[in-house]
Order: sequence, then structure tokens, then C-alpha cells
Amino acid sequence: MDTRQHPLVPWLHLWHTPGLGPATFLLLTAAHGGPRAVLEAGPAAWREQGLDDAAVAFLEGPTPEGVLRDLEWAQDPQRHILTLEDPAYPPRLRAIAAAPPVLYVVGDPRVLHWPLLAVVGSRHPTPGGRDTAHAFSAHLARSGLVIASGLAQGIDAAAHGGALDGGGLTVAVTGTGPDRVYPAGHRDLARRIAAEGALVTELPVGTPVRREHFPRRNRILSGLAVGTLVVEAAHRSGSLITARHAAEQGREVFAIPGSIHNPMARGCHRLIRQGAKLVETADDILEELGPQIFIPREEEGPSPGNEADATAAPGEAPDAEHAALLEAMGHDPVAVDQLVERTGLTAGAVSSMLLLMELRGQVASLSGGRYVRLQPEHER
Repeated sequence: MDTRQHPLVPWLHLWHTPGLGPATFLLLTAAHGGPRAVLEAGPAAWREQGLDDAAVAFLEGPTPEGVLRDLEWAQDPQRHILTLEDPAYPPRLRAIAAAPPVLYVVGDPRVLHWPLLAVVGSRHPTPGGRDTAHAFSAHLARSGLVIASGLAQGIDAAAHGGALDGGGLTVAVTGTGPDRVYPAGHRDLARRIAAEGALVTELPVGTPVRREHFPRRNRILSGLAVGTLVVEAAHRSGSLITARHAAEQGREVFAIPGSIHNPMARGCHRLIRQGAKLVETADDILEELGPQIFIPREEEGPSPGNEADATAAPGEAPDAEHAALLEAMGHDPVAVDQLVERTGLTAGAVSSMLLLMELRGQVASLSGGRYVRLQPEHER
């Protein structure tokens, strides 16, 4: 492959330079008029811009092997390398501070221009949190939003899966090179995402897993999206970093509240105290984002989190187990072990459904681990 005049080479050579991050990259290209002009400026100019000896030696050298690997990787028609000057580069991401100068995309880069909602949360959620992420993502994807997340375990995987199961599109922003999948157990999920959306990273081919890459990944995730939804997050969760980036970027931040006894709800409660929009139903998000999204004309089914889901509006059938659990509750406060005995469900299944129904406003938790069924609004 003759790379001497390849338009991507100056971008990639500069991007591979050790110690040179997005902010310095943008300062250099602004000062000299583009990546090719930076490479032609010479050592004196590079040092004047604050580059150290290692960076200067790298820029003086021949086309790096890493650049050749990137170009070879991009020979596949489903793989793309986008620069800030490329019309295919997502405009919302271009608008953030220290936007990635280079993006590696597997799949269809056009979906990055559509309205995305970042859905994030704990890697170790409760069963109810996982169900909520899946249900919200399925409904929101059917309603015209592309669901974006980070391909991690827990809430991320549930969000991607919900979007795909709902027949929608999803985008994964990763913290490794575009040829790596982390965690490895999500290879099949990654293939589904690439086929029905896109995998995105700013990290070059061959970049392994490193802890410091994930905060960088989070700013891209929030930067691509019109808003960020936090489903479950501990008090010091990495998901709060994504939410902070979203707020700094002028994007909407949504949070789902939970039980005061659930440690996975503390991060969401902290965000709500700081001004995040409290979300009880998926339609709360659709109403807030309004004209930024396309809503299908045909009815796609009830929204997760809506009372109609489990109170059986005319023509709709509620989930059988949820309906059975509501029926078993009666009208008096009841403990989980009593519900297990009445329904024959496991304690884990009952607890998971109760948490989801609490978010939907169908039940309320009381002291002593008891729950009570709430009366639907049309019956009050």
C-alpha cells in the first residue's frame, strides 16, 4: 500500500504520537493549519508548541507501523476512519471541547448523526435495574432514538439488548481499539451492534484495555447523544462521570429514582439533587426531548414505566407474571415471602418485579420490607 499521499496519514501520524491527546492535537492543527502542515513544520516548531523529545522523534520518523495497521484495518467496507474534517463525522461530537480528532467506526457511521440517547449505569445492577434498562431502551428505540452505551456488563449490556430486541438501533462507544471487544464475552453482542448500528472508539487499532481509557470513552458517549439516562449507579459510579460530561456539554441528564435502601440508587438520587430530570416513565424522556426525535406514526405498544403496561388498558394484555403478582398482593401491605408463597415465584423474581412496579407507580414500599398496591389514577 502506497501511503505517501494518503489523506489520512497526516491525521493518523499525529494521532499516534506519544503524549499527544485531543486538546494538544487541536491546538497544533489550529496553529499550523492542519495535520499535514504540522508534520511539515519541523522540530523547532514542535518544541515551541511544547512537545517533548519522544514526540519530536516520533514525528520526524517514517510513517509509523500503527498508522499502517489502521489503514489496513479500514480496507473492510464496514470499517471507517473519520476525521474532524470528514462530512460523516457526527456534528454533535464535533461541538464538544477536545473532540476526538479521529474516530474508528465499525458499522454504519450515518447512525451517529441521528438522535442518540446514552443509557448508562452500574456494571453490577439489581435484577430490577437490568429489567428497567432493557424495557426503557426497547421502547425508546422503537420511538426513534438510537440507544448508545459502553458495551460493559450490567446496565450497558441491558440497554444495547433492549434496543436490539425492540427492533431499534444501538451504538457502542468502547474503551479499546476497534479490533478489540471488552469484555470478551460480549463478542456476539458487539457483532449484533455493528450489524444494527455502530461500534465507535477514538483509540487506534490494537489498543488494549486500560483503566484510564474509560473516562475518555465516557465523554464521547455523552458527546454523541442528545441526552444521558442513568438507570442505576452507586454513589461513586463511573456512570456519574458520563452524566457530568453531558451536563458540561449542555446535554440533557435524566435519572431514574429507586428505593432509599438500594445502594445502586444513590448515584441517581445524587444526580437528581444536582438538577437531573427525574424520570418515572420512558415517555418522560420523549416529552422532554420533543422535536429532537422522530416518533413513529403507528402505535408501537405501551411505554415501559407507564401505568397502562400493567393495568391492562383496553385492547392490551399485561405481562402474565406481573399481573399475577399484582393480583396476589390484594389491597393490604404484604411481605415478599408472602408473595413468594402466594405466587410460586422465586424471591429474586418477586423482588425484581416489585422494584420495576415501584418505578412504574404501581406499588409502594413500606417499612419492614412490605409492599402495598397503589390504586390506578382512573380509579381514584
